Amino acid sequence: MERKPNIVLIMTDQQRADTIGALGAPWMHTPNLDRLVREGAAYTNCFVTSPVCVGSRASLFTGLYPHGASVFSNFQPWEPSWVRWLADAGYHCASIGKMHINPYDALGGFHQRFAVENKDRPLFLEERDRAFYDEWDKALHARKLVKPSRYTRHAADPAAYKDALGAFVWDLDEDMHSDMFIGDHAVWWLEERKSTAPLFLQIGFPGPHPPYDPVPRHLERYATADLPMPSVSESELALQPRSQGELRKNMIRNNYDSIAWRDNPSPEALLRMRRYYAANVSMIDEKVGQIIETLGRKGMLEDTLLIFTSDHADALGDHGHIQKWTMYDCVERVPLVFWSPKHIAARAPSDALVQLMDIAPTVLEAAGVNIPSNWEAKSLLPGLSRQENVGRDVVYAELARDHIQTGAEYIVMRRDRDWKLVYYLNEPDGELFDLRADPGEVRNLWTSAEHREMRDKLVAEVLHWSMQGTLRARMPPQRKPQQPMLI
Repeated sequence: MERKPNIVLIMTDQQRADTIGALGAPWMHTPNLDRLVREGAAYTNCFVTSPVCVGSRASLFTGLYPHGASVFSNFQPWEPSWVRWLADAGYHCASIGKMHINPYDALGGFHQRFAVENKDRPLFLEERDRAFYDEWDKALHARKLVKPSRYTRHAADPAAYKDALGAFVWDLDEDMHSDMFIGDHAVWWLEERKSTAPLFLQIGFPGPHPPYDPVPRHLERYATADLPMPSVSESELALQPRSQGELRKNMIRNNYDSIAWRDNPSPEALLRMRRYYAANVSMIDEKVGQIIETLGRKGMLEDTLLIFTSDHADALGDHGHIQKWTMYDCVERVPLVFWSPKHIAARAPSDALVQLMDIAPTVLEAAGVNIPSNWEAKSLLPGLSRQENVGRDVVYAELARDHIQTGAEYIVMRRDRDWKLVYYLNEPDGELFDLRADPGEVRNLWTSAEHREMRDKLVAEVLHWSMQGTLRARMPPQRKPQQPMLI
């Protein structure tokens, strides 16, 4: 039987789908990601199952929607399921960087974990005796460097901090930036690796999650870059559900992740913020190239399946919002690229609707590991190996109340190619968008009498999906024998 492929899953945090040059973003400098797109298989309509880190990652690593995994927000405990199955099948499993397992230091089925969490995770003085210090914290301390945070930046220059909208130049040692640190750590680990077992390596970059903090040489590339800019009208804001107004107020009032958000930020401030964000992506692209080059030097590249994606995206001012916690495409849609010199032939990007969690059965099928019968994730491998159409008719996402999204108890998104519905449990408000006529999701038709029948039809579909999914997740899983399919 053919040797099982190495599998390298590279995940960023909060990266938009429109941040790769080869996928229609000419303002971006991403030569290494462009190569993966040109030589591999990219999906341009990959949607996450939750617009927050842990809910999305838990779905990916359990193969279930949030209601099936019982993980809806960032502080609920969870651990991956299928990493253990890869280990049982003979894979050497390692994780370098952000995974966002709760608790942070759980192994989660990996043989080795080098955990790095959020860039701006505060360590309050009263919590020092129980704070989690990750690998990056320790490295900064060893260099006698103080990690920049919302507190240090505000103390240094309160006025500049308020105007920055979360965008700051990284002015410490370049190799101590979190994304540089993760990339270098992955290269070092691969260089040191002696095992001949097939490898499953998850690499989690903390960026471009805010603070948007590129090193100067990458920022220089975008000094005069012409980036797309958000356009938000009062009429659009007036049609948004009330919980979105509360979310915006929370973001303005509470200074999350070093972003002093505001109503109606100036075009100059938004452009600056977006340039910093783009530079963060280019930093990660550089490290992706170094990881690929290292796999080649180690003789591992030909038989490696590399997957590049992100856990969710960032509004960056679209619809008047910053960061996540909403169901707009700018937050829900992420890059997804599969690349393997031996196993995947180059093809044009696919616009099929897929979900981020579909990576899970794809990985298992490629590794010859059994896929549970009750999973809601669907393997994309038939499309990768035989170029079949493996897309979905509908994609879904879920979000529950947390300490930031305080305005709604529970939110469900249903999206097909023509319509998007966002249902707010026990709320009179909602969202309905005709995506053919309004791809920018500006005209909320929830209260339109003309569209009442469509709204009620889609609400009924959401309720049916939720009940059916809950029942499916409770079914005893069966795992049928599987052979590796990457041939």
